Amino acid sequence: MTVLIGYVPSPEGEAALRAGIDEARRRGERILVVNTSRGDAMVDTRFAQEPDLAHVREDLAALGIDFDIRQVLGGRDAAEEIIELAEKSEASLVVIGLRRRSAVGKLIMGSSAQQILLGAGCPVLAVKAAATTS
Repeated sequence: MTVLIGYVPSPEGEAALRAGIDEARRRGERILVVNTSRGDAMVDTRFAQEPDLAHVREDLAALGIDFDIRQVLGGRDAAEEIIELAEKSEASLVVIGLRRRSAVGKLIMGSSAQQILLGAGCPVLAVKAAATTS
């Protein structure tokens, strides 16, 4: 079985990565890290660059965890990609990071996290990044 981690290069993505690593180790399962972008913007800060992915590879390799990293560019939105990859990889768990949004922001923008929570055929662990103090 596989723990699928929805990764973005952000504090929320790092929180998902850490939680996914913990779950995979506890379960004795491999990890599939997924990073995706629709490719409909000139700059997408959620699409990981090579230094971001190198950091993920190094962390997972140092821990001796069996893993794969997939980047998907173009096509569907992140939620659809994650739901499909979770099904194809027979994921036992999907781990995603949550960012804070206002109620209006959720209403206007929709929520990939909500789509994943409702659409995934396996349990979903949604984690928040540690709160920062000013």
